[in-house]
Amino acid sequence: MSREVLLTGFGVRTAFGTGADALREGVFDGRPAFAPITRFDIGPYRTGLAATYGPAAPLRDVLAEVAAAAVGMAGLPTGARAAVLVGTAGDFTGLTRFWRARDSPGSPGSPGSAGAAASGGTAETVPVWQAEALADALGVRGPRLAFTGACVASAAAIAHGCQLIASGRAETAICAGAYLVEEENLAKFDSGFALSRDGMVRPFCADRSGLLLGDGAAAIVLESVDSARRRGARALAALTGWGAAGDAHHIARPHPEGAGLVAAAGRALRRAGGPRIDYVNAHGTATRHNDPAETRGLRTLLGADAARTPVSSTKSTTGHLLEASGAVELVITLLALRDGVLPPTAGFTEPDPDCDLDYVPNRPHKAELRRALTVNAAFGGANTALVLERA
Repeated sequence: MSREVLLTGFGVRTAFGTGADALREGVFDGRPAFAPITRFDIGPYRTGLAATYGPAAPLRDVLAEVAAAAVGMAGLPTGARAAVLVGTAGDFTGLTRFWRARDSPGSPGSPGSAGAAASGGTAETVPVWQAEALADALGVRGPRLAFTGACVASAAAIAHGCQLIASGRAETAICAGAYLVEEENLAKFDSGFALSRDGMVRPFCADRSGLLLGDGAAAIVLESVDSARRRGARALAALTGWGAAGDAHHIARPHPEGAGLVAAAGRALRRAGGPRIDYVNAHGTATRHNDPAETRGLRTLLGADAARTPVSSTKSTTGHLLEASGAVELVITLLALRDGVLPPTAGFTEPDPDCDLDYVPNRPHKAELRRALTVNAAFGGANTALVLERA
């Protein structure tokens, strides 16, 4: 028998700062966080802007910070048994520094040498190391897994946590994701001409020119109803639906009709008990192929309700958080439900004729929200969807 999944705690950090109020003052105010990158040399790149919060900390420390906040909010005791599920590609900042210094005088040697370890090492580049380190830092016992599906990684971790609880294989899951802007991924997106040319991210607009990256990390605590009741924990929301699908269309482009989104979100909504939703937090990357494909997919998914359903892309303020996107955007969606406020699509100008939904342009709107959908997509055709309902 499937069991209800409750969300009892969260922690979040973005370029706006730490915690819910930072999101309210940035994301929900429609204020983009983009500024010049200072943590590495941006000279070789066409775009040197991102949504960062200063010098990069080790990824393990950022994950531990948001997870500790989530565990504290949920009131989980030290030594609790919980699955620890992390969306991450690992931390490559130390290794990148090593490769840059490799040919300089006094080079520390090959990546596997003691010198390489001293300059940043390789252990933290292994994704599952982040899950192990986080579980150890929190002092919890249970299975530990890393999810490496790029921009759906942390959403996939959350979906897996929901499935573990719903199927009775776990009572509690700590699900997290983190990404910090670093040179390797900036170079890849820059070489693919995917980064915004004018320093603004304008999803669904006719004059959109691409995405910008952003720092982000979030963690949530999921529990069964029985677990929450035993502990007297307060439910912040219920995760009633989750789904994943691949459209197998193209290595970097979504299916033009949003087939993967429709399949993933359709499964999530069926699990949640019906198609009616009050808000969609979109993937919304402001890239040429994503936005119209996502719009068509949402039109198919929502049918007659598409015109009345508000849709916004919070990447217009936070930037694209890669592996952290699913977790951070779920927290944003949670705040929208609890506060009764729709986060806007910032910087909105003239809509693309192929993008004809209500994108909550520029300013937040008050709304009575009971159920919301958040969707993510990744290269290779991966799609995820999560349905969140007010408790």
